[in-house]
Amino acid sequence: MSLSPTELIWSLAIAGVLAGALVILFIRQRKEAKLGKTNQPADVNTKQMQLQAYERLILLTDRIALPNLINRVNQPGLNAKDMQLILTQNIRHEFDHNITQRIYVSPESWDAVSKLKEQNLLIINQVASFLPVEASGHDLNKSILELIMQNPKASLHNIVADALSYEAKNLMR
Repeated sequence: MSLSPTELIWSLAIAGVLAGALVILFIRQRKEAKLGKTNQPADVNTKQMQLQAYERLILLTDRIALPNLINRVNQPGLNAKDMQLILTQNIRHEFDHNITQRIYVSPESWDAVSKLKEQNLLIINQVASFLPVEASGHDLNKSILELIMQNPKASLHNIVADALSYEAKNLMR
């Protein structure tokens, strides 16, 4: 499976915009932390709940990272459409399972996690749309992994995980 140059550029442009927004967020948070403007609740129980929320969201980002997701849910013998459905349902389920963590983390962190979810769904659906009807689930998984390997910046997983980790560390100060 090979994406046309236009399709690849379009996909990378979307990933680049999302990555750029997260980098700006990350830099802004660092500047605020240096200036002492971060909101740190005084209540120890609240702080503990926030730290647990960041832990869960870091785990979520790891679970929906496309290479990890593919490795975990791969089922040999499926066609590409069925594999696409399993991958997208898994991402949505993982996200929905952790949606309550939103109340404990900053809006920027939650937005970053949401964007990661949406980007991964977009990648899966776009890659699947370029495959022939008779493609296998293996073909879909291979194409997704090849896209990520050819352009590691297409995945926001590490950026989001680093931003979440940074915020969690700020809570511990």
